[in-house]
Amino acid sequence: MKVAVFGQTLYSGVLAALLAECGHQVFWCELLEKPRLEQAYIQDEAVKQLIDKQQNNGFLKYCTFEDIDLDTHAYLFSFNPTEENQALEILKQLKQRPIIHPKLMINASTLGLHGTAKFEKILPEDDWVYLPDMIQEGNALQSLIQTKQLIVGCASDSNQSKIRELLRPLFPREQQYLFMPVLDAEFTKLSVSGMLATRISYINDLALVAEKLGIDIEHVRQGMAADSRIGASYLYPGAGFGGENFSHDIQTLTNTVFGAGANSQLLSQVWAINEQQKELLFRKLWNYYHGNLAGKIVAIWGASFKEKTARIQQSPIHAMLKALWAQNVTVKLHDPQALPEIEKTYGQRPDLIYCTEQYEATQDADVLCLLTAWKQYWSPNYAELLKIMKHPLILDGRNIYDPSYVKAQGFAYMGVGR
Repeated sequence: MKVAVFGQTLYSGVLAALLAECGHQVFWCELLEKPRLEQAYIQDEAVKQLIDKQQNNGFLKYCTFEDIDLDTHAYLFSFNPTEENQALEILKQLKQRPIIHPKLMINASTLGLHGTAKFEKILPEDDWVYLPDMIQEGNALQSLIQTKQLIVGCASDSNQSKIRELLRPLFPREQQYLFMPVLDAEFTKLSVSGMLATRISYINDLALVAEKLGIDIEHVRQGMAADSRIGASYLYPGAGFGGENFSHDIQTLTNTVFGAGANSQLLSQVWAINEQQKELLFRKLWNYYHGNLAGKIVAIWGASFKEKTARIQQSPIHAMLKALWAQNVTVKLHDPQALPEIEKTYGQRPDLIYCTEQYEATQDADVLCLLTAWKQYWSPNYAELLKIMKHPLILDGRNIYDPSYVKAQGFAYMGVGR
């Protein structure tokens, strides 16, 4: 099939690369500059390598809007919530083209409920389906390929047949598809995010209780994860979850619940717990220094909302920076990928020092705060840290260190629920 892809989300990159690998001729319509497109996937090396490979093989081509063949079989749209107007404008331009309808139109955007209906209103003659973005950043290709059942919002049997043929090389068996009405699929996507967020906030809530009772939440977490009914996924306490799409899903689901008049407080509490959690390390630091933070130097390792991505939307770094700056603290920040994004947001300022080397950030620091669990942070050189830090204090916002070992190296240590 000939497939036109619009959007530069990570999901669009994954789908474009995998469809091209399967032999489809993929035309990736880049409305901006190609280097911008490639930069969007630099944080996921596997996706970038597959994109480059399929471009070299000739199955994936970057093109302008006018270069898309009129006999293209399927059109795929993958946009973030902030790009909705851009997506609608593209559909209006498509409407002006002399295309023979109907075509298979796939909405893979994260616009919440009725997003597909908005698209279909512009091109009502076409066959619309909804493909929810369920991939995991940092493990994008495998998280899609290893999907046990692919949720597809699709009303008619003929549309089901078309989407199955498009995805047959990836999902060849009929039982690998879970078809449902489009609105049901959109709500399912939000509900999955809501469940994952609930698990995170629940373990964070338990961590606060465990800490007051002198219980190590890590033992509790392992015990819960050992129960086959619960499992370990999204059951790690920390400094709060983030991510643009994930956070948008939670807020959209919460607004939907209240808008429907449902008497449910759970989701709003989940969100409130998470926002409070983003301030946890600052509160620990405040208590440790009895509120005397003015003039202190705080080293922070990690700014992205999770490892293996450069994205900082809804990351705990924002709450941390604002709280520290309110106390006249100087922050020395390191992150393997996210520093350019932080600089775009906050620019150059005397109380924020960008460090390209992780130990540079800890020089003369009164504390080291870990916010993102990048692998390079897991086994620090404690002897080096003791030499260059002003005070040996580590605040572990992701519980990646062994408290007993860290203390044995001469550090004061505080984690989440430990």
